[in-house]
Amino acid sequence: MRSVGVEEELLLVDARTGEPRALSAAVLAAVSREGGCEPPVFEAELQRQMLEIATRPHTAMGDLAEEIVRWRAEAARHARDLGAAVAALATSPLPASPAVGNGERYRWLEEQFGLTTQEQLTCGCHVHVSVDSDEEGVAVLDRIRPWLSVLLAMSANSPFWQGKDTGYSSYRSRVWGRWPSSGPVEIFGSADRYHEQVSAMLGTGALRDKGMVYFDARLSHHYPTVEVRVADVCLDPSTTVLLATLVRGLVETAARQWRAGEPPAQHAVVLLRLAAWRAGRSGLEAELIHPVTMRPAPAEAVVRALFAHVRDALEDSGDAAAAQEGLAALLKSGNGALVQRDLLHRNGGLRGVVTECVRRTQG
Repeated sequence: MRSVGVEEELLLVDARTGEPRALSAAVLAAVSREGGCEPPVFEAELQRQMLEIATRPHTAMGDLAEEIVRWRAEAARHARDLGAAVAALATSPLPASPAVGNGERYRWLEEQFGLTTQEQLTCGCHVHVSVDSDEEGVAVLDRIRPWLSVLLAMSANSPFWQGKDTGYSSYRSRVWGRWPSSGPVEIFGSADRYHEQVSAMLGTGALRDKGMVYFDARLSHHYPTVEVRVADVCLDPSTTVLLATLVRGLVETAARQWRAGEPPAQHAVVLLRLAAWRAGRSGLEAELIHPVTMRPAPAEAVVRALFAHVRDALEDSGDAAAAQEGLAALLKSGNGALVQRDLLHRNGGLRGVVTECVRRTQG
């Protein structure tokens, strides 16, 4: 059974106004005074209005779900002591003035990338799935490329930016796309070719280190995992677990295809970029680009095609029934973007949206 770990970036907001607050250092100091965690669970991020939580690797999805809920609650507790709250929002609905974190690396990013760094107050969700080798990992990367846009559509949770409705379901994906190393990638074909490409990118001097290889999915440079980075942070923890379940199913399915000698789909990067744009624009509310045909199809049909694609792997891991139930619930209630817009319609203000999202963050 492949292990799965999740990294979630959460927004720190004022408990009264809902506006982002630059309190990550204070939260981390409070965690440290209590003795911290081993391995570390909470980390600072690019902006001081963000806090990252990281789970341990798990093979049972129930254990993963329990840890996600636990660390969200712990983050909320520490924020509450500072007059703040945590919200699983991929962008701030209310106007924000991001504050770049301290440290040499963040200063370098600000100097090199200017406004791209300064405005990058976005929160994503990264799913790590174990692989046996870099060769298997790259084979997986080559075969999951067309399906990543579907994960983005499902997780889309960032319709608002600087107090305005963007017209997108995942505006985070558009802001994140400003980084020159982000987005979908070509077929590598081998681990050697992957590492050569990464080395060539670093050789340009435009990137500081391997951590800036912001592919939608990549080999982790810390762990023996494939890291899928395409998703918005999910409003409800159950959606995060569903996302992790499907990512593990994708990884296992791709590895089986590789071992069976099945080649990856040869979709061009330009088509994958269009699929990602459509997913970020429409979410689950209109058509997506089907990963197999690269033609428009209803979002529900595309999501069900993803489930069918990974069903055998989910059956073998015992996750099929839970995943099917989770997908049905998501298609019925909508992703975070739909929930946020519905809250705005009912509450009449973005502050109320943030307040309710704070409540929903812990499930």
